[in-house]
Amino acid sequence: MAERSRAGGAGIPAFCTRTGVGTVVAEGKPVEVFEGEEYVRETWLRADLSIIKAWRADPEGNLMFRKTARNFNPNMATAGKVTVAEVEEIVPAGSFDPDCVHTPGIYIDRIVRSTINEKRIEKRTVRERETA
Repeated sequence: MAERSRAGGAGIPAFCTRTGVGTVVAEGKPVEVFEGEEYVRETWLRADLSIIKAWRADPEGNLMFRKTARNFNPNMATAGKVTVAEVEEIVPAGSFDPDCVHTPGIYIDRIVRSTINEKRIEKRTVRERETA
């Protein structure tokens, strides 16, 4: 899925991969051979609407992500026909070092400041052992 959305954002309508060859994933999909190896042809993944979550944005739509949010949000931002970014903080234009921009504003259509930024973290609980 990650590679399909990356390909969609890059404008690559199809690509070949060895992942899934000979499994149910490859059923019904074209299989091609390159240098004696079989590859499954996958198609891009495009979205009509991408809703992503970012840490910071400027009014131009440039985004910064934190931690695991950088895994799929930048790819989905580029793969959407319309992309809405929910951000924790909006900073003045020019506040970002250009090297810190993870997704350029050209891909972002709307910015919404989030009002609830609660980080839900699971807490492990265990029952106490019964004593003999």
